[in-house]
Amino acid sequence: MDQPPPRSPSVADVALKAGVSKATAARVLGGYGTVSDRVRDAVTAAARALDYRPNELARSMTTGRSGTIGVVVGDIENPFFSLAVRGITDVARQAGFTVILINSGEDVASEKAAVRTLLAKRVDGLIVSPSKESDVEHLQEAARSGRPLALLDRGSEALDVDTVIADDRYAAEGVTRRLLSLGHRRIAYLTACDTPDHLFRTPADINTGSVRRRIEGFLGVCRQEGLKDMERWVHVGAVTPDDTRRIVTAMLQAGERPTAIIASDSVIGLEVFKASRTIGLAIPSDLSLVSFHDADWTSVTSPPVTVVRQPVYQLGETAARLLVERLNGEGAKSRRVILQTEVVERASVAEAP
Repeated sequence: MDQPPPRSPSVADVALKAGVSKATAARVLGGYGTVSDRVRDAVTAAARALDYRPNELARSMTTGRSGTIGVVVGDIENPFFSLAVRGITDVARQAGFTVILINSGEDVASEKAAVRTLLAKRVDGLIVSPSKESDVEHLQEAARSGRPLALLDRGSEALDVDTVIADDRYAAEGVTRRLLSLGHRRIAYLTACDTPDHLFRTPADINTGSVRRRIEGFLGVCRQEGLKDMERWVHVGAVTPDDTRRIVTAMLQAGERPTAIIASDSVIGLEVFKASRTIGLAIPSDLSLVSFHDADWTSVTSPPVTVVRQPVYQLGETAARLLVERLNGEGAKSRRVILQTEVVERASVAEAP
């Protein structure tokens, strides 16, 4: 006759072995309430000896906490978000939280569904990189529900919550001035952000705050130098590698081609690098290239690529730290943290041909 499966140790078993009441053992195992160090050590030792595994559902019902943080990012295949999520998970793990990650694909409808799913799973807090800053009612509702919310890399004037961004405008101003100082006047800016007709007119067309700030910095410096109609050099819609190759090829084969390109992320930068080679243009003698994000590939190409090194890991790390502080009851007013970037000069930039 088959034997019944062994019963998992319960809180009562741990309490009996530790010589304390069940309520006291539950406080120690659930991480709430106050007990002496001696009692905590005894309960912890008993739980280890019995190989006790907590019932997460029961614990969440008792403490009101699920021990999870929900994270929604735009594109997990982009090395930028991968590294930022690493920063989030490292801080969350140290604080005793598990991260549930959902990729929105930079689609606001998918982002809304992701937030609904995470709230239904009763996550303790949310970290979101909004895909569309003008459409954040779902994030306002999440914040109003009492769940702490932090924004990663992209802020929103409509949300009074903790926000962590990089100094994108300043970084774009710096690389634009550098290119102008080398004689470049036909400078293109290329981004995955898009518009309904795939044409850029004003920075207001760009829903992603970090990219909008970069374009504003780029155009602002060009205006200061007396360059007019530079909006025509901003290209949108580099969503996929195929899209990027098509846009870059058209740019570089045009009668008035750019002498320099600023890539809004390293995924786009790689496609610019490959497309220029396919066409037969040499970097940097024919075309200068600057990319946002210091991806691994940028330092090993020939030539290596000048980049704006963003504090990507620190962005994730800081967002998680602010959220954990909120969960621990710290902080009254919302905080806006701006982290510094750094231009890493390599060999992909030269004087205009």
